Amino acid sequence: MALKLTLKPNERIIVNGCVIRNSDRRHFLDVENKADVVRESDLLDESDAGTPVKEVYFFAQTCLLNTELREKLIPILQAKLGRLVPVFHDEVAGNLVEAANHVSTNDFYKAMRALRPVIQYEERLYEMMHGKAPQTAAE
Repeated sequence: MALKLTLKPNERIIVNGCVIRNSDRRHFLDVENKADVVRESDLLDESDAGTPVKEVYFFAQTCLLNTELREKLIPILQAKLGRLVPVFHDEVAGNLVEAANHVSTNDFYKAMRALRPVIQYEERLYEMMHGKAPQTAAE
């Protein structure tokens, strides 16, 4: 089954490491075979990876974007995911297990997608604990 993408005007995507920018109008793309595809809006800047879950997301993103680092990063990523599972309640921990399953099949985009609800939950926890949003590593 093809991956169907709708690109906003001037939106960038990365396909197998190649950055592609859309023109000034919305376009539709069908990716008909397996490829590493990620939208710019799904990317996390390294300076924003200052929390445990965001760090794991950044590692998954790095595996997606840099095939040369995958072999080295996958065991680190799996270990970090394993350490996070007991920290969160069952509903969110299931997303971490799902992300680990996707990492084991080299489907890093789906791993990132599974981590998004955990990032949102983590942000809410930081807000409750500190009365504000979490600080990034750069702050």
